[in-house]
Amino acid sequence: MELYVISSRLNIGALLRHFLDENKEMVMAPAQTVSSRYPHGIGHWLTVALGVVVLIFGLPILAGGLWLISLGGSWYYLFAGIGLVASGVFLLRTSLFGFWIYLATYLGTVVWAFWEAGFDWWAQVPRLVAPSVIMVLVLLCLPQLLHRGSKHQPVQKQNTDPHSQAA
Repeated sequence: MELYVISSRLNIGALLRHFLDENKEMVMAPAQTVSSRYPHGIGHWLTVALGVVVLIFGLPILAGGLWLISLGGSWYYLFAGIGLVASGVFLLRTSLFGFWIYLATYLGTVVWAFWEAGFDWWAQVPRLVAPSVIMVLVLLCLPQLLHRGSKHQPVQKQNTDPHSQAA
């Protein structure tokens, strides 16, 4: 910032005019609400927290899937682990892609569960309850994920300088 000095004295009026000209949008802006000053509201942080939980669940499932494959077992856990880790990472970034990855992982889990245990509902409980609870939580984050996608569009700044010439 430039200092305006006249006769070895600080020219407060010129300094104030300079500040107001440079920060016109900030000074002239209408009163802001808490949510507009802090763009990351509670929905953002709950989505990030869910991303952490999904990521933490996905890492041991991925590692266990690799171990199970080495023993000649099912490949399901490897794919489910990859889906959970990827979904967790994208939910951490509050990206809608995290929802789509989890949805695909969940649908794959449902198909695998019925292929593995058939229509024995008691056998389905350990296979589907936890993924279904996580699916509900991911669905609850959907408004935040959709809002985030529309909020971050580039905004054109209007030229408010009366001295500039129009092109």
